[in-house]
Amino acid sequence: MNFAQTEEQQLIIQATRDFVRQELVPHEREVEDTGILRHELWQELRAKAIDAGLYAANMPAEVGGAGLDHVSWMLYEKELGHTSYVLHYGCVGRPSNILLACVGEQRERYLLPAVRGERIECLAMSEPSAGSDLRGMRTSAVLKGGDYIINGTKHFISHADHSDFAILFAASGEEGSARGPRKLMTAFLVDKDTPGFELLPGYRNVSHRGYTNSILNFTDCRVPQSAVLGEVHRGFDVANTWLGATRLQVAATCLGRAERAFELAKQWAVDREQFGQQIGKFQGVSFKLADMAVELRAAELLTLEAAWKLDHNCATDMDMAIAKLKATEMLAMVADEALQIHGGMGLMTELPLERIWRDARIERIWDGTSEVQRHIISRALLRPLGG
Repeated sequence: MNFAQTEEQQLIIQATRDFVRQELVPHEREVEDTGILRHELWQELRAKAIDAGLYAANMPAEVGGAGLDHVSWMLYEKELGHTSYVLHYGCVGRPSNILLACVGEQRERYLLPAVRGERIECLAMSEPSAGSDLRGMRTSAVLKGGDYIINGTKHFISHADHSDFAILFAASGEEGSARGPRKLMTAFLVDKDTPGFELLPGYRNVSHRGYTNSILNFTDCRVPQSAVLGEVHRGFDVANTWLGATRLQVAATCLGRAERAFELAKQWAVDREQFGQQIGKFQGVSFKLADMAVELRAAELLTLEAAWKLDHNCATDMDMAIAKLKATEMLAMVADEALQIHGGMGLMTELPLERIWRDARIERIWDGTSEVQRHIISRALLRPLGG
């Protein structure tokens, strides 16, 4: 593997970095103070991202995206991770690559408008009684009279209030297994104005201020068979095309935030003096910086390795899990140590550290908890040996 950056990758990094610093970072304080991203500001920044060619950079060129390879995509995501989540994810859209499963009229109605920034999707998977256990979901889709009737509740649905349609996963049947009956799942494309689809405000979150979550209720919500995304009862296959890449995306944005915290900590170690010398000269501080550097480097290499493997069609679920686990736990450590190095000042809102510290907590939970990642890794290690 050779991770030396090509000229094209350097241009991608610089263009993304300039956009983040010039267009997004200046609005961080407003979002943190108000807890919202104003609709007008969201529209303005989204239009700028589209004009800059940064929108839908994760999507293939044949559908109108930037067509980045996975390594370049992760370098781009790292730069976006420098700023607050709602600013980079809400304004510099990266449509779910689940939409690449669209066929026929679905492409014109959902996929292509999403890539152009004309329509926005939300992913409706989590439920109050089913988080990591997808087969425990209770939302059902029953074929009746030629249509599917959907009933159930989803929650923790990110940016649903800004979305035009949902990629909904629902239990659509059962099959036998060695452990008894287990649910089959189907993915659906459901417009928000569909009768029986109700959107309610979600919960207040300590992480990622301004990045909203919603509750979606489906009550006898009728959708045609043409709304099925992928194949009936093959929703897990559709979901798996998304989970690996998204976990890698989470890892890359964590790198960006960790690097920002690390740079602040290094500068503070030089600028701050106590007992007649720079605090960076004290072993208690200098060793923290060394450990932070090691963890950051390790997480970056693991993320790039997984991206390289994706580009060469040899990535495994374990590769994605290792990268996500390492990067999210690294961010927690780096954010905490950077704040510790700053002392009381680290907790003040004048610096972005307290935000980075708060925001870091959710990364070990969404897109698969750290425990789920460890389960994926340990299973991959032991199964070949009969475990």
